Amino acid sequence: MQAMRLKAPGGLDQLQLTTIEARAPLAGEVQVDIKASSLNFHDYAVVVGLIPAADGRIPMSDGAGVVRAVGEGVTAFQPGDKVISHFFPHWLAGSATQAVMAGVPGDNVDGFAAQSVTMPVSCFGRMPSHLDFDAAATLPCAALTAWRALMVETHLRPGDWVLIQGSGGVSLFALQFARMMGCRVIATSSSNDKLARLESLGAEHLINYRETPEWGNRVLELTAGHGADLVVEVGGSATVAQSVRAVAYSGCISMIGVLTGISGEVPTAELFQKNARISGITVGSQMHQQDMVSAIEANQLQPVIDSHFPLEELAAAFRHQESQQHFGKICITI
Repeated sequence: MQAMRLKAPGGLDQLQLTTIEARAPLAGEVQVDIKASSLNFHDYAVVVGLIPAADGRIPMSDGAGVVRAVGEGVTAFQPGDKVISHFFPHWLAGSATQAVMAGVPGDNVDGFAAQSVTMPVSCFGRMPSHLDFDAAATLPCAALTAWRALMVETHLRPGDWVLIQGSGGVSLFALQFARMMGCRVIATSSSNDKLARLESLGAEHLINYRETPEWGNRVLELTAGHGADLVVEVGGSATVAQSVRAVAYSGCISMIGVLTGISGEVPTAELFQKNARISGITVGSQMHQQDMVSAIEANQLQPVIDSHFPLEELAAAFRHQESQQHFGKICITI
């Protein structure tokens, strides 16, 4: 079987296509033929060395494929079942803890940049029946992060305002989920072309943040002073102050990304004056994923996909991600 390995200390030129031996599953394990993966910023951080990984690590946290064989005691799946990965194989349900957030594929252990994997059964959940493998492979990290922000950590109602930043995977899923539940969406981007595409997906108001750097005030104007009930914050230090300005009284800022830096000043007085809160989110549990998959099936939701690359062009896929020209998820067809 082919797999992509990362030579320490990391870097796109350190990705090497190699041959691995497929392994039959032991008790409690499943062997899965991987058909697709998708790129997340977390994966990029691993392959360029921002997140240190063991020498020879097989990257990629997202995977979709078909069960080839099951080990003794496995009853959840049988050969032929279509499955998607779990970002946190140990987080079944309940609150996040350090223990349940260990073992992330492609980071702590080998991931899904391979034609075949053999892993504990807890690494997989069922795949939405209406999606192909590339589309399904976009769900375990980006979609679940957006799902938890909208459906778990907040109590949104139809008609509430949701603010999304940019057109990355989490933001687009947040837009789709928000529209699915009847919320109104404001989108920001530095590209008017991307804003037009966000409008076609259901964004009601559009803000070019380069043309309107004080976009928090613009959000208040567009909502008649109410603000955004939920801000899906992917920028980090350079955007959080505007997110605090934009958030509604008793609203929530879901802190998901740090694309502009890992630390920065927060207008704390304005935050507590609004009785608003910042909620840190890292993907979600397996129970959250089960609920999300059911909702995606019920609404026949289709993920927004930018492009497809073969496994051997994984480095080129990451360079496309670096360019920030993509709109939606970048998929790896295996």
